Amino acid sequence: MSTHFDALETRSPAEREATQMAALPAQIRHAQQHSPALSRLLKDVQAERITSRQALAGVPVTRKHELLELQKAARPTDSFGGFATVVRGPQMPRIFASPGPIYEPDVATRDYWRIGRAMHAAGFRAGELVHNAFSYHMTPGAFMMESGAHAVGCSVFPAGTGQTEQQLAAIADLQPQSYSGTPSFLRILLEKATETGMAVPSLKKGLVSGEACPPSLREWFSSQGVEVYQSYATADLGLIAYETQAREGLVLDEGVIVEIVRPGTGDPVPDGEVGELVVTTLNPHYPLIRFGTGDLSAVLPGPCPTGRTNMRIKGWMGRADQTTKVKGMFVHPGQVADIARRFPEVLRARLVVSGEMANDQMTLKVEAHQAPQGLADRIGEAMREVTKLRGSVELLGPGSLPNDGRVIEDARSYK
Repeated sequence: MSTHFDALETRSPAEREATQMAALPAQIRHAQQHSPALSRLLKDVQAERITSRQALAGVPVTRKHELLELQKAARPTDSFGGFATVVRGPQMPRIFASPGPIYEPDVATRDYWRIGRAMHAAGFRAGELVHNAFSYHMTPGAFMMESGAHAVGCSVFPAGTGQTEQQLAAIADLQPQSYSGTPSFLRILLEKATETGMAVPSLKKGLVSGEACPPSLREWFSSQGVEVYQSYATADLGLIAYETQAREGLVLDEGVIVEIVRPGTGDPVPDGEVGELVVTTLNPHYPLIRFGTGDLSAVLPGPCPTGRTNMRIKGWMGRADQTTKVKGMFVHPGQVADIARRFPEVLRARLVVSGEMANDQMTLKVEAHQAPQGLADRIGEAMREVTKLRGSVELLGPGSLPNDGRVIEDARSYK
């Protein structure tokens, strides 16, 4: 029984980086030539020059709200807003809808979303039965998990959601070894089994997604005899990262290039600093380039103890969209970054909005090296210019601000 899904997981970091960077120019060129939306978004990008992470950092970020806006503008002539490079028919057996709605294509390739890698890491093996409790209605989650289960040689019971007692009866009859679905529904199933005295001893492992699964909940599952692992995937990108038996963060999938950037910008942050996950997929059918997920995370140092050599992240740490309204005007993380970029002395900045309703106050807290006289005043002037609002500036030493990815903190009292 192989410990790893394939040889890609254990190649050297240098080999992986070289292979992925070598693939970038062709992927960007393909997107420019075959995706009308990306042709416009990447019109100033010279594909042949994007051969390093430094070069990739200069490519514009496309965020999810922009994808939604472009899709809406293109309907009904193009459901995908010009992002997909496949057409309806045999190549596209299904179309799915995510909240928005954002429409995503299914493509007729084996394990299109690459979930098999996460299932293998969670201990799913050929010949087993997976009880798949993601919804089979409109959204792709159930089909993502089903395709991954098939990739590792499992059979699938398409349970969907709801009808708890009927699901427990099916588990008792069919004796599945594995569960896929949300952690909250797995807990409902196990609690209902205890309440009704219906034992489900066959369930030994699970791959969960769609919700946070904190250590306390994972330990509760373990006390019930079920070892649960997390996967981080989206309908747009497929698998991004997955948990292993080491239980140390999430290992990145082999089919994506991940950067962590300062929220509201496309600027990569140093390893270990919390920022927004920006993903470039090597999927030619839906070739998203520097796609801003809106999720916060940070890089973990070192390789996974299981022998997987790809970068690890801490997992989901919140949302990056911290836009807030101050005195009736929206202030965006990108504006805070714009202010900070104007001053080479500034390392990091955090805008704190305080006060009570109708009495908003802004304080820009700034980490700075050797702040020259008058720096706070000049930053204050830039703040007024960029946001059209007045605020105070507080200069701090390096390392003073918390490493939590927050660029705008709403500390107002709403009583």
